[in-house]
Amino acid sequence: MTTQDMLDDRYGRRRSPARRWFLALGALVAVAAVGYVGWSVVQGTLDAVDADTTSFEVVDEHSVSLGFQITSPPGRDVACAIEAQDEEHGVVGWRVVEIPASELHARALREVIPTTALATTGFVNSCWVVAP
Repeated sequence: MTTQDMLDDRYGRRRSPARRWFLALGALVAVAAVGYVGWSVVQGTLDAVDADTTSFEVVDEHSVSLGFQITSPPGRDVACAIEAQDEEHGVVGWRVVEIPASELHARALREVIPTTALATTGFVNSCWVVAP
């Protein structure tokens, strides 16, 4: 009998195999949670679309011409919400533009936004990958 066994017998301690299983199960759950979070982050960045407004021109009181550039995953359809606002930041024109898939990673585009009143600015509100 080892010294540790003698001490355990003397003080009434016993080693439980259930504790080892509990620790192993906890470690397994922790590894699975870290793996899931890591995959979620990677998956989210694979479908990320970045859009930048490059120019806008107020054509007349009923339209704004908007120039913008998108960076998107090649081979995926993209949709962008573009917007025109007046001088008080009220939305006077809004449109969703569907952009067909391309093998290019970055593309420059120009779209016209119909407006209900005179606009003072135009910009890209958001872009996303269209689900297949």
